[in-house]
Amino acid sequence: MSSLYSGINFGDLKLEGDKPFLIAEAGVNYENDINVAYKMIEKAASSGCDAIKFQSYKASKIASRYSPSYWDLSKEPTTSQHELFQKYDKFSINEYTKLAEKAKECGIWFMSTPFDLDFARELDPLMPAYKIASADITNYPLLELCASFGKPIIISAGASTLDEVQKALKVLVSSGAKDICVMHCILSYPTKPEDANLRVIEHLKNEFPDIIIGYSDHVPPHYDCITLTTAWLLGARIIEKHFTLDKSLPGNDHYHAMDPDDVINFRKQCGFVSQILGSNEKKVFECEENSRLHARRSLVINSNKSKGEILTAEDIEVKRPGSGIAPEFIKEIIGRKLKRNVNEDEILIWDMFEDE
Repeated sequence: MSSLYSGINFGDLKLEGDKPFLIAEAGVNYENDINVAYKMIEKAASSGCDAIKFQSYKASKIASRYSPSYWDLSKEPTTSQHELFQKYDKFSINEYTKLAEKAKECGIWFMSTPFDLDFARELDPLMPAYKIASADITNYPLLELCASFGKPIIISAGASTLDEVQKALKVLVSSGAKDICVMHCILSYPTKPEDANLRVIEHLKNEFPDIIIGYSDHVPPHYDCITLTTAWLLGARIIEKHFTLDKSLPGNDHYHAMDPDDVINFRKQCGFVSQILGSNEKKVFECEENSRLHARRSLVINSNKSKGEILTAEDIEVKRPGSGIAPEFIKEIIGRKLKRNVNEDEILIWDMFEDE
């Protein structure tokens, strides 16, 4: 199987060439139940995800009591960010430590997005990389602290300008970050397909050729997650997608998440795409050799000819197979003398002609 990209190391994370590094964004879809979180880790690992990521915050630190909602209220009716975050801020570093241990047992990387400085410090021993949410791209104190730990930084760029991305990168680099991935993201829940704007990935690749570009997705998983596959083909090396055990559950992030079956189908799709992309060298491939021989054409005599006769253009036709003299040499055959008898429809070969 060929590779779409070269394999590279991103800190402790290995980015393979024939598939994207896939982060299952568990977020808060475990609904404050650690046993559900354990099961999500197991399913994410067994279905083919490379990492599972949670979200670590306390409502009192992330949002004012007067912060309005910005999501689809028909799916999540809570109209206050503070109220919503209060529903899901029950875990402390103790629970996240247990989740990290479970992830290690399952052979999958553990991550959790810190939304405040305290969680950023506490999570450091548990994670191979830091993920910074789109909403915090201008939160320089958080960027500076996360970068100071020397681990790879994955930062989403939803709802930001190119100038804001450039400034955030300067902050990260000046604070010690070496490995950085900028994730194209549309900060809209859910993201309509027509709003995905995946070509921004190409824009980011051109603007930042020396860093990894990824994609954080909020489009519902249509057609075996074709949005993710397209993002990968456009250059996204790291892909993040909300993850759930049941997409029909009510609540904040279930309705636009992928489930284990989606992951399995997506991985199959990536494998198939990697196969069909193949080589970038124009050549005759081994599987074409037989067709090349039999489907191409040769010069063929159109009537019985005797030894010593000189061929004219009217004596020659072009027919399959391609095992004789190729049509490109027709001008070299016209006017040549036969050194033996040739039957009608016989394929011409060089040994039929006298030397000039």
